[in-house]
Amino acid sequence: MVENNKFMMGRIMSIDYGKRRTGIAVSDPMQMIATGLDTVETKILWEFIADYFTQEQVVEIVVGEPLLENGQAAQNLPRVKAFIQTFEEKYPTIKVTLQDERYTSREAKRTIVNSGINKKKRRDKGLVDKIAAVIILQQYIEKKHYTA
Repeated sequence: MVENNKFMMGRIMSIDYGKRRTGIAVSDPMQMIATGLDTVETKILWEFIADYFTQEQVVEIVVGEPLLENGQAAQNLPRVKAFIQTFEEKYPTIKVTLQDERYTSREAKRTIVNSGINKKKRRDKGLVDKIAAVIILQQYIEKKHYTA
């Protein structure tokens, strides 16, 4: 089987970084579709990332940039920037991009309600984080493909 790099780009990972939990999504290898991967406790995020990177080729990560509605930095931004700095030290060959995450949690909650998931499952904040990571990544993919 001949590999053609045009079709084997590697995955993009999305991180919705939180103080307690982090939502994670990934693209397909052709970087067209975002899929929810998991929500992990932030304290084990580095272990999760290292394990995932041994299984899949990730060429870029997109990290949600926490901003308030008026564009000002949200309370979580310093933690996000510290995460990015450490990531760049650990994985200097993987590109890191910030993506505005305003309204993604609200949109994730709306998506969950519209999907028909039962009320008990809708209260799962981890599900919201994972779907927010999907939204962040899908927005990035669309922007990348349609503005290039």
